[in-house]
Amino acid sequence: MSQKLSFLDRSFWITESKANPKHVGCLQLLEMPEGSDPKAYVGALHEEMQGFARACPPFNCRVRAVTIWPLGLQPVKHMQMDYHVQLHQVEDVHDRPALDEFIARMHETRLDHDKPLWQYHFLYSPSQQVFAIYARVHHLYGDGATLVRWFQAGYLDEPQNTGFVPVWALKRLRHQKRQQYKRMKRFWITLWETLLTGKDLLVIFTRLLLRLIRINRHYMPVPFTGTRTVLTGQVKAGRAVATFDLDFARVRALARRTRASANEVLLTAFDIGVHRLLQDHGHVFTRALYTNMPINLRKPGEKTTGNRIAIVPVQLAHDESDPYLRLRQIIYHHRIVKQAAQRARPSAFSGYTIVIQAIALVFEWLHISDWVKPIANVLVSNIPGPKQQKYFKDSKLLACYPISTQTPGGGVNITLMTYNGTANIGMVCCNQQIKSLQPLAEYCREAFEMLEASIDDPSLSIDDIGEHSDEVPLSIVSDH
Repeated sequence: MSQKLSFLDRSFWITESKANPKHVGCLQLLEMPEGSDPKAYVGALHEEMQGFARACPPFNCRVRAVTIWPLGLQPVKHMQMDYHVQLHQVEDVHDRPALDEFIARMHETRLDHDKPLWQYHFLYSPSQQVFAIYARVHHLYGDGATLVRWFQAGYLDEPQNTGFVPVWALKRLRHQKRQQYKRMKRFWITLWETLLTGKDLLVIFTRLLLRLIRINRHYMPVPFTGTRTVLTGQVKAGRAVATFDLDFARVRALARRTRASANEVLLTAFDIGVHRLLQDHGHVFTRALYTNMPINLRKPGEKTTGNRIAIVPVQLAHDESDPYLRLRQIIYHHRIVKQAAQRARPSAFSGYTIVIQAIALVFEWLHISDWVKPIANVLVSNIPGPKQQKYFKDSKLLACYPISTQTPGGGVNITLMTYNGTANIGMVCCNQQIKSLQPLAEYCREAFEMLEASIDDPSLSIDDIGEHSDEVPLSIVSDH
């Protein structure tokens, strides 16, 4: 019997194409035990991992489908481990641009639909003690938080040479749903919740309409009114990937000093970085860029399990050369959206997110994303990771960079995972117009340092990043 799929799960399968695969991945850097021979150690580790051919759900399941419509997940009889666990030799694991380019080439290809939708790639250099693992799994299996939780379960708090079990072979407890109410009572409660959710959805879309006709400007951005750039539009084949680190203790310290959240500090750095990247390509802007960002929908003090988030557009900064003033703009726009989310029922904002993202997926599926404005220019996700050192068997995990799927409508997808006091950041975009994201990684790092320094030195300002007032004639990028 096959496992059921939700509507959102199915959407990742239906809208997948060769140009835009719907898997997420992570690049993990590890240090093997001291004195190990790299080729022998990684080769033995690869062979050992291939021996775990009895996978547990969903890693032993393929998608059962009729034409393009997925019916559910169905276990396979035999796992082809030479496909799921592979070994690659690279010239230099420490050459980050070259490693990112290697990962980008693997990340742009689709997973085999006739097999369970995951892979582990071991990468090593014969002369180096550090090796890498690039793991990827289809988004249909779960959201980012779920996938990170699964992969974290495959790591240890202490090095262990025997008895190690990789994530795909770990047995997970299945939580049974408790029957809290009698059937009739549960029916009326569900009906009442549905009516309240419908009312809140109506309020959300009414307020968006009022903002669209410029009656209520203090509300969330209207979907599909974002700023077109060279990065937005119909997603095509090919990917650019870049990874870098930030000291998360410094991020939190700066957030405290500026009465901001860590997300708002990072958004400011990413906003400046993206502007500089686009300015390198000659773009001029008369309006702000937008980000898609997960918003926590839990009420204060609410302690519930599962996902309660909405993916909503947030306006970024514009027309300020002072990094600190750009941060204040982003704080203002970000908190307008958070306040709107807190005023609605979580189920209503989740419904709103599904509707908007489904429309974007349909635009992508119909290949008309070039004809409509994007929801946003950048998607930023912040995933909490382990706070202490972790090990893959007896190898020390040095860093773990999440690399997400490409969002409908294009843009840059930036995912950050905090691990052992460091923010490991992975970025991905379509490489048809911008061949490398390495400059963006450096620009974001420099922008954070400038923002940090500007708090004590108000004279610091950003060089020209392509922003101009409405009086200046539009350049390459036009929103009219």
